[in-house]
Amino acid sequence: MQNQAVLLAIDDYLLPLRENVGTYLSTPKYRKEPVVTPERDNPLAPDQVAAHFYGAVVHSNGKYQMWYYAVGLKEPGDAYHADLKKLTQGPVCYAESNDGIAWTKPDLGQVEVRGSKHNNAIALPDEVIEGVHVIKDDSDADPQQRYKMVYNPLNGKTWVIRTATSPDGIHWKAADHFGTDQFLETASFYKFNDLFVVNGQRMPFSDGGHAGGRQGRAIISPDFEQWLAGDTTAFDLPEPAQPADRGTQKPYDQVHLGVGATSLGSVAVGLYGLWHNIPGDGDSQKRWGWFGFGKISCDLGLVISNDGLHFREPVKGHVYISRFDTPATPVPGKNYPTILCQSGNGILNVGDETRIYFGRWLNVEYGMGEHGEVALAVLPRDRWGALGLNPKDSAHTPAYDNHGSIWSAPIRLPASGCRVLLNADHTRQMTVEISDEKFKLLPGYSGAKAGKSGQQSGLDCAIDWLGGDLSALAGQTVRLKINITKDSKSDPRLFAVYLRAD
Repeated sequence: MQNQAVLLAIDDYLLPLRENVGTYLSTPKYRKEPVVTPERDNPLAPDQVAAHFYGAVVHSNGKYQMWYYAVGLKEPGDAYHADLKKLTQGPVCYAESNDGIAWTKPDLGQVEVRGSKHNNAIALPDEVIEGVHVIKDDSDADPQQRYKMVYNPLNGKTWVIRTATSPDGIHWKAADHFGTDQFLETASFYKFNDLFVVNGQRMPFSDGGHAGGRQGRAIISPDFEQWLAGDTTAFDLPEPAQPADRGTQKPYDQVHLGVGATSLGSVAVGLYGLWHNIPGDGDSQKRWGWFGFGKISCDLGLVISNDGLHFREPVKGHVYISRFDTPATPVPGKNYPTILCQSGNGILNVGDETRIYFGRWLNVEYGMGEHGEVALAVLPRDRWGALGLNPKDSAHTPAYDNHGSIWSAPIRLPASGCRVLLNADHTRQMTVEISDEKFKLLPGYSGAKAGKSGQQSGLDCAIDWLGGDLSALAGQTVRLKINITKDSKSDPRLFAVYLRAD
């Protein structure tokens, strides 16, 4: 570990060995109203039709900044019932906020829309753009490259990526070349293990060289300039057993846009789109006749990764954010399905909260226009899910009804020493012991001398040992063992373990 290691309860790699405990996934709190909507009644707005969150949010110096994918009209018309053949895709638009809920769209004066530059569009060299993903890279010594963007333009043939840099997130210098010439619809962009990673959606061949559906892929750059050829399988859903039933025009669940993830240093956590595919009728008179207008829906599933590239579900098949719990703003008198678009670069920890910005796309029937807005879900910080004792079942756990334990993976403690904190409820029902790499408990940090917290519950419950701090173990490789005991008045839950360098 360096400055901090985060061991999430949902991570069965960093917390691999578990006795009489199970996973209890959390349910976020949803804001019913969207936080960003299109400017339907403003003919000069670049987002007159839709404000899609194939986007990003950064929180820095007390201010929230958002970049999103705007859809407008190529010529004046009815934005409420827009002709899909006359829509613009892009430009990238910008918004900012003091609280992350009430957003303003500043007049940037960069892009002309119907003779006016009084709008919030970002100037970039590509006319047709879908996704946009931004990080603030404080490790870059050049202040002109502090903000880094990967966006998703059309190169005339297919969707590719181009990078850009900025000192402030508003004025951007785009690279003079595309990062890749291969199809990729992007979902997120972040740094992990000092590599730049872009997640997205491709339609790869399935086994045996047969057609396949939408699946999650990731591409990599060591320096943000050169992107390696090829990709890695970030996250896949199963293909049908019969090859004839596979493909993007077949009715089965697929991965929409790949994984929208963020890096916490020791782990990446994200969401993927659980795309309930229903093909269109193939009408050549329709734009995107292959698409199931008024039929396709999408939920969001939770995934994690310990290398930033390969993701897995903590609970397979679990819908983490349901379209039924946070539906798009409806059309009166209609019951159209909602497509949730995973947050991209919209997962961020701010203070005591984990905020999840994501898109809500109302999938209306053809001829009813385009509908997209930005939504928000909130968790207590890092409380994606918990580990807690299994329900009492004398047939299976006769000796362990009220006790369980969790072992960590080996951790090399920093030379400066570190502190251990638990993100937990009923922390006083927990103790923390330390062992060597081979599970041999250390006498000064186990048994009667195990670490305890004086806090009942909290996001940062400090653990103290009778023998003093962990400075004597600096530089050593150890494991943590978290013991949980339940009584009649409490049901302890562990959400995360933090190791923070002194």
